[in-house]
Amino acid sequence: MGKKLKVGVLGCGNISDIYMANLSSRFNEVSLVACADLVVDRARAKALKYGIDAESPESLMGRPDIDIIVNLTQPLVHGETSLAILRAGKHLYTEKPLAHNRKLGKSILEAANHAELAVAGAPDTILGAGIQTCQDLIQKGAIGVPLGGCAFMVCPGHESWHPDPAFYYATGGGPVFDMGPYYLSALLELMGPIAGVQSYQSKAWNERTVGSGPKAGQRIDVQVPTHTAGLLRFESGAIVSLTMSFDVQATRLPPIELWGTEGSLAVPDPNTFGGPVLLRRKNETEWKDIPLQKPWADNSRGLGVVNLARFIMNGEECRVSGERCYHVLDVMEGLTDAAQSGQEYHPGNTEFFR
Repeated sequence: MGKKLKVGVLGCGNISDIYMANLSSRFNEVSLVACADLVVDRARAKALKYGIDAESPESLMGRPDIDIIVNLTQPLVHGETSLAILRAGKHLYTEKPLAHNRKLGKSILEAANHAELAVAGAPDTILGAGIQTCQDLIQKGAIGVPLGGCAFMVCPGHESWHPDPAFYYATGGGPVFDMGPYYLSALLELMGPIAGVQSYQSKAWNERTVGSGPKAGQRIDVQVPTHTAGLLRFESGAIVSLTMSFDVQATRLPPIELWGTEGSLAVPDPNTFGGPVLLRRKNETEWKDIPLQKPWADNSRGLGVVNLARFIMNGEECRVSGERCYHVLDVMEGLTDAAQSGQEYHPGNTEFFR
């Protein structure tokens, strides 16, 4: 077995379990050695569970044997935490989003470039069997020339079940920043870079009520739009409508459908790694369930860290690069910019697609 890069995880919340389970046992390229959290007991519990070291955030960043730090802190502090990781001389993999604004996102890329370090980020669901099977179908011409499509992530919000949901409705939250990275990353993987963004935004309620846990009954302010209806114009010329909402009580809409000159493709939930993948070609009367042609159909979070490790070790293309994460961030902020200005927003930083 060849060299393994040593990995530390910063942030031991709910999402950390699947990362630690996979990074500690499934991949040949990396070795999980430590974790850290501001809540010391939380880090100790995870360390005991996975047979690794528990550290403070500062000591984790200071360990000379660690090559990559996986940033699983809360979304609003991703930017500052990622900058600290890079300043400590570590390669960075961050949960979504890259940051809560473009300024911080650019700072992360600039800091990495200055220090000759690599940056990558979630979601790595685009590396899973579902999205990769869809990409293979498109590249082989199964739907002809892609013309457009639709994408929907609509739900009532998270306050009915989440014990502490305020961050979903604060700066850096809302449906676009919460779930947009999954949908936009999948669309970028399948359709290429986005050249123009238009949108309208609204919110149904100025306050929401926590429905479970110790804070049940508490009122929380809604500080961000909770319903976005957007149009994405791709450099290819394809146009996709995007609706993301915390204001919808029920739906029968698909996650993503793509339409081409020769057929239509139903893309699976981009927050998952598997299927189903459905295809209906021109002149056919039924949708066909397409067997997944690629590996990693189960919950394989950590694939992006492996992709980053391969990039660091042998220069393999990083499919979840910091530049791609920044393009997603740029588009997400662009949806608000377009809604506020009434003008199409033009994202930059598409050179990494070429």
